[in-house]
Amino acid sequence: MIDLSNLKPAPGAIKKKFRVGRGPGSGNGKTAGRGMNGQKSRSGYAHKRGFEGGQMPLTRRVPKRGFVNIFRVELNAVNLDVLEACGLDEIRLEDFFEQRLARDRKSLVKVLGRGELKRKITVHAHYFSKSAREKIEKAGGQVIVL
Repeated sequence: MIDLSNLKPAPGAIKKKFRVGRGPGSGNGKTAGRGMNGQKSRSGYAHKRGFEGGQMPLTRRVPKRGFVNIFRVELNAVNLDVLEACGLDEIRLEDFFEQRLARDRKSLVKVLGRGELKRKITVHAHYFSKSAREKIEKAGGQVIVL
């Protein structure tokens, strides 16, 4: 029976630490597996991430591609089926975050048209897709753009 008193690691999981630099008989004496002289044979050696021995690093050799739009507006996208499931009759901006329908408070909220509405709801948001606006108004609800 297995209990805490007789638990053992799996076979091969525990390996003895190999003691390097302990004489020629060990097979890893003298230079302790570090090769001959040079920077890498010294104690305390640690190279910077991406360092290639003075050669121009790959990250600087390869050209940059693409474009980053600094005016990009990040949006929280929320679909109608999610609004239907949350059960509120009026959904204000704070409700998107309290109900965890949207995550990033710094970003704006856009309502998208996936799903169907079976009841009328009033939705306050920054943007609405054309289909979302039509479905909310068709169900008798109200769209309020902030």
